[in-house]
Amino acid sequence: MRFFRSLPLRVHVGWMHLLNLEADADSITGGPASFVSPPSSPSELSVTTVTTGTEPAIHLDPIGGQAVVEGVLMRAPGRIAIAARAPDGTIAVQSRAFVPFAKRHPLLRFPVLRGAASLIEALYVGTQALNWSAGVQEKTTEPAEELSAPTSMREKAALVGTLVISFALALGLFQLLPYGIASLVTGGSKSHPNNPLLFNGTAGAVRISLLVVYMWALSFVPDVRRLFQYHGAEHKSIFAHESGAGLTPAAVERQTRFHPRCGTSFILIVALVCVLFFSLFDALLANGFGYHYPNFLIRFAIHLPFVPLVAGLSFELLKLSARHQESAWMRPLILPGLWLQRITTREPDVDQIDVAIVSAKAAIA
Repeated sequence: MRFFRSLPLRVHVGWMHLLNLEADADSITGGPASFVSPPSSPSELSVTTVTTGTEPAIHLDPIGGQAVVEGVLMRAPGRIAIAARAPDGTIAVQSRAFVPFAKRHPLLRFPVLRGAASLIEALYVGTQALNWSAGVQEKTTEPAEELSAPTSMREKAALVGTLVISFALALGLFQLLPYGIASLVTGGSKSHPNNPLLFNGTAGAVRISLLVVYMWALSFVPDVRRLFQYHGAEHKSIFAHESGAGLTPAAVERQTRFHPRCGTSFILIVALVCVLFFSLFDALLANGFGYHYPNFLIRFAIHLPFVPLVAGLSFELLKLSARHQESAWMRPLILPGLWLQRITTREPDVDQIDVAIVSAKAAIA
């Protein structure tokens, strides 16, 4: 049954939205930004010429998205759209008006806070879209339900439950387990504490290794592999739109599937920020307050409330890398994320590209 085939996506991919999420240019730059000249390569942020008065002005043309079950979600300013290939070969598409958290709550526009809010919003909207696209696969004759925010308690409970399971999986596999391994490797006790940088550096290396192995292993699951193909189709469509090549199959197919604004890069940034932030945090506790962790479980519990702060700081670094992605000093920092996309993206086929195009057109309509 298609429902059971989509279970690995429902359970494992809840937190993986961050891996295939492309932040729209508005969230990366904080608003329209001017450029001296149009982009000379697809890796640059998109620009659109807008005539105002006597001289044309060049502004960002923001679009972002993520892959879902047999489909693609796209976000444009003020609108969100999702398209998915149904079992009968047709493309189901839904779109609706969309106002980000940061625009509804002015406090969330501040640095770091906006990052944490954007990530929570991405997980919320992504899980909702994932459930909608999985629903398309489960229906053969009835039209898919409208993509809208959950209203009933049952829908809200199901959505929250999926997010909780996803978070628990991510924290257990990529936070608690690395701490346990780092504790065994570095040793240390309350009376003879280990070096904060050594512990967190070891945990960071384990975390990144687990992430790469985990994503590589999941890529062999048929449904996840197709998800990665749609991820590639989404990247190509965004590149085609932002470079002005047009949303046609031929133009999209020519684009690269490796995108510098991909959420895969964000995950690597989070891993690095975790090492630096918690090394300083642990050193402050030890030298400033004389506190030493009795075991890695207590360390994990104390670090846990600061994870949203780390995510917010990482988001700001992602913004910085997007602004300076063509700079020589920034390229080496972006390259690891592009390399990892060799796992999290696959070359899409023509049918998958068609779905991405439909979603992009619906979002910018």
